[in-house]
Amino acid sequence: MRLAMADITAESAPPRGEVAVLVAVQSALAHRPGALEAARALSYFGEHSIGWLAVSAVGAILQPARRRRWLVAGAGAFAAHAAAVVIKRLVRRLRPHHPAVAVNVGTPSSLSFPSAHATSTTAAAVLLARATGSPLPLVLVPPMALSRMVLGVHYPSDVAAGVAVGAAVAGVAGWADGRLLGRARGAGT
Repeated sequence: MRLAMADITAESAPPRGEVAVLVAVQSALAHRPGALEAARALSYFGEHSIGWLAVSAVGAILQPARRRRWLVAGAGAFAAHAAAVVIKRLVRRLRPHHPAVAVNVGTPSSLSFPSAHATSTTAAAVLLARATGSPLPLVLVPPMALSRMVLGVHYPSDVAAGVAVGAAVAGVAGWADGRLLGRARGAGT
């Protein structure tokens, strides 16, 4: 009984730390016209990195000269998502559940660290910048990261960790692709 009372008191306490930041983000953005709809659209697009796989496939079809880089972008986004899922299962941090946090979308899991959406989006953006030769895809990372907090399904550290893991996976994917391409060119000479 004592433990249950402590849990109730903790949940009804004013938001502190990351929960306070999350509440502040939601208070500032969630009520703006179209904000929740846009955040939900990003959520559906990024679910299991499906949107990024589709973008990379279309790019590979439309730009055959850069096909390999487009496909690496899709593979990197998927690998980043998989890495996030593995980390989630190891860390087992639960999603925000404070009464002051509004949860504005369903999730396939109750685990939150790191954000798989932020992870796969960062990997995709870095690798799409490489595929397109433009830094423009990198502007996609902040809206996706912010959307996870607007929707109330991730703490700020979940999102930050997701961005870091995604960047690391993109770095490894780019490096591995360069190594494989170098070997292929060396074997052809």
